Amino acid sequence: MQKRRCERRQTSDKNPEAWVCFWGEESPHWLKNRRKEDRAKMEVFNDYAYYYNAFYQDKDYSMEAVQVDTLLKRYGKDISTIINFGCGTGRHDIELSEMGYQCTGIDQSSLMIDIAKANARQADKGISFLEADIRDFKTQAQYDAVISLFHVMSYQTKNEDIRKAFRAAREALREKDGLFLFDVWYGPGVLSDKPCVRVKEIEDDKNKLVRIARPVMHDKENVVDVCYEVLVIDKESGQTKMINEVHNMRYFFRPELEFLLEEAGFELIDNLDCRTLRETDFDSWTSYFVAKTV
Repeated sequence: MQKRRCERRQTSDKNPEAWVCFWGEESPHWLKNRRKEDRAKMEVFNDYAYYYNAFYQDKDYSMEAVQVDTLLKRYGKDISTIINFGCGTGRHDIELSEMGYQCTGIDQSSLMIDIAKANARQADKGISFLEADIRDFKTQAQYDAVISLFHVMSYQTKNEDIRKAFRAAREALREKDGLFLFDVWYGPGVLSDKPCVRVKEIEDDKNKLVRIARPVMHDKENVVDVCYEVLVIDKESGQTKMINEVHNMRYFFRPELEFLLEEAGFELIDNLDCRTLRETDFDSWTSYFVAKTV
């Protein structure tokens, strides 16, 4: 009978204590020998980079960077320096750097920062990536724009969390005409087309990966708990690795964001559908919000 071993490991800032489980006679080296921390970190790094890139291989970072560039030019003035709140693996920053922007990225996950640095080295880009919490970030630099993509602001599920993130963004921006661009789950669209169970399967030469997402909605908090179960099945050995994560996502409405932005020292300029860059409606599941410093 195959043995099962589980251990809590940090895989990202969104799921700091995900359970990672293994079946089979042999467990990964970093579980068998915890004293070899350097080797352990590298294996976790490689594994998570593999899972992340596998499931988001169809994510069009180049197109999204073009959208960001379009919005920065449409609403901003002389934007050249950008800081990305919640930069993840740094793929957006690399694309924006190709367009001539001077980019900095922050993320509270050391693993994500390691991946971002590796991606930047591979792309031969001199991008600064820092480990930091967007709610508490302090800097002496004054950036032309703060961006926050991939719904990072929707992970700020408590009012105080989003307030802190907005204040940190305001403090990182230049006093005049600083621009704040972020995307969120958009309330009217989420409630019009409620989350449901979704299954995604992909495979390569070595593994078959199955991800099941089960949503739990909380009407009083405007939060959806997205419960992920990820199975990684080795085609040759049959060994199965399982990762369970819960991503808590808040959906927002324009009036509350307008209020919170004003409270932090911003003026809301516009919000647009993330797919079309046109006006939002009840089919808009995600929305860009654009604000400027006042």
